[in-house]
Amino acid sequence: MNSGTDVPRSHGDDSRHIPVLGGPAVAALAPKPGGVYVDATFGAGGYTRLLLATPETRVIGIDRDPTAITGGMGLVDAAGGRLTLIEARISELADLVAEPVDGIVFDLGVSSMQLDTAERGFSFRLDGPLDMRMGRSGPSAADVVAQASDKALAAIIAILGEERHARAVARAIVARRDEQPFETTRDLANVVGRVVRSRPGEIHPATRTFQGLRIFVNDELGEIRRALAAAEHCLKPGGRLAVVSFHSLEDRIVKQFLVERSRVGGGSRHRPERIAPASSFAVLTRKPVVATETEVQGNPRARSAKLRAAERTDAPAHPDREDLDPRLPRLDEFMVNR
Repeated sequence: MNSGTDVPRSHGDDSRHIPVLGGPAVAALAPKPGGVYVDATFGAGGYTRLLLATPETRVIGIDRDPTAITGGMGLVDAAGGRLTLIEARISELADLVAEPVDGIVFDLGVSSMQLDTAERGFSFRLDGPLDMRMGRSGPSAADVVAQASDKALAAIIAILGEERHARAVARAIVARRDEQPFETTRDLANVVGRVVRSRPGEIHPATRTFQGLRIFVNDELGEIRRALAAAEHCLKPGGRLAVVSFHSLEDRIVKQFLVERSRVGGGSRHRPERIAPASSFAVLTRKPVVATETEVQGNPRARSAKLRAAERTDAPAHPDREDLDPRLPRLDEFMVNR
């Protein structure tokens, strides 16, 4: 999976199978012959292909999108028993891995395939049903814009979309839905475009609103936190974790997790009176790895990508720290009957 701005891409373009920061991410995992690795966001299988290039490696590929799993069956056949694909959420990782593994890679956000398929409803560029769901179940983006209060919509768009005009966008959505329900991506994008103005060369006016709705519909940030905690349990001592993120909300969670897990001695700034557990990770990337200009030219979505990597120590996994979560909108809080 990969995220970023909604950049046009022609159908059948093989570049979508080249994962952003794929080389550095797999190099950070340092795959070894016979090792077991998890591609926790399988997508088009780009990271998996790179991992399978090391002889006798085995890969477990996970994706909540059934289309990704179906599309990967050819690679399963070609891998000759070395690849297993599972349709599941990344937060379910610990329940899916039966043995400690040598490495786990996450490529966060929405995939190029999802953005490039109008029927999935992720893109304001391609007109399609206002859906945005990565999996098979749960409310769609159309359900959210139809049922959430204006206050809830403003919070979703402001916090998760980082849109400074969120209140105006929310008011425009509510005013319009009282006259006619939203059904398509282009319909919503047009309404947002009348409120948020952009200059030539800037991102599309609807970019941040669509980002906020997509993250909310799929609980993406909650999934990331739970998946990182699960990875801590699944990696063997010396096992490697590599995470590619595409915007500040994702990267902040990854960075905070690794800071907490790699802290040596003393208390936490959140609980200074307690003794911190032993470090469960050693950070390998003091600064995030970013894409080269050549990679950005070949794939503009790489521009915002950041790679962070760490190595599992032999210390026990830390207790899950839900108190570190940012205060985010939740579906059960903000959906209202109308």
